[in-house]
Amino acid sequence: MILAVLLSLLIGITLGLLGGGGSILTVPILVYALGVGPKEAIATSLLVVGVTSAVAMIQHARKGSVSWRVGSLFGAAGMAGAFLGGWVARYIPSGLLLVFFALIMFATAWAMLRNGQKVEQPRNPGDCLDCIPFGEVIVHGLVVGAVTGLVGAGGGFLVVPALTLLGGLPMHLAIGTSLLVIAMKSAAGFLGYISHVSVDYALAGVVTGSAVAGSFLGSWLAHRLHPRHLRKGFAWFVIAMAFYILFRQRADILPSLLDLAQHIKQLFS
Repeated sequence: MILAVLLSLLIGITLGLLGGGGSILTVPILVYALGVGPKEAIATSLLVVGVTSAVAMIQHARKGSVSWRVGSLFGAAGMAGAFLGGWVARYIPSGLLLVFFALIMFATAWAMLRNGQKVEQPRNPGDCLDCIPFGEVIVHGLVVGAVTGLVGAGGGFLVVPALTLLGGLPMHLAIGTSLLVIAMKSAAGFLGYISHVSVDYALAGVVTGSAVAGSFLGSWLAHRLHPRHLRKGFAWFVIAMAFYILFRQRADILPSLLDLAQHIKQLFS
């Protein structure tokens, strides 16, 4: 339990310090450090990320940095995809889910390394739904939501660019609004998972509470350190962890693919 608290503090510190990325640590910590099964770890991760994001979102909302109408639209589309992803996960072998998770880690690291590049000028005052391409928002929400619901991560560093480019929000609004979107998607993905996975709520409570506490510490440190350099360093750390997961699961990839093919054959037979 002490190990769970210490590692969960690291998750929260990363979230508070970088504005995201902590969720990408949750599943590996639960699986490889705390011995939780892959699907149970993903479900727990969705709970941890959802609660932590909601708490952080409240802090931003008090400063007026949340676009409720835009965030609700993005979040609703993401919830549909996330619930579907969490429900479909029952048919995917655990080993293959971890492989998918590693691939999402690579995508997250790439998004983190690109952070800070020039983006379009904000064109949305905050709650202008007419400024948003609805079709692109729905497609983005379904796809990213499905990924989040399936593997329990992959949302934070993909949502902020979408809110900036598709939603046209300025960065300060995009960051706060992304927490609303992530909380909504995580809740839907969690509901999709608990229909077929049992969660250790005692452990989930410890991890969530410690992550929330760590997020406050991370926010405090963010004003005293240089997040841009830390973000790049963390991105390379995520890449290294992704390679580690692929190495650990190397023997399960082919059997898991064969198992998945068998499930698909049974569904259509």
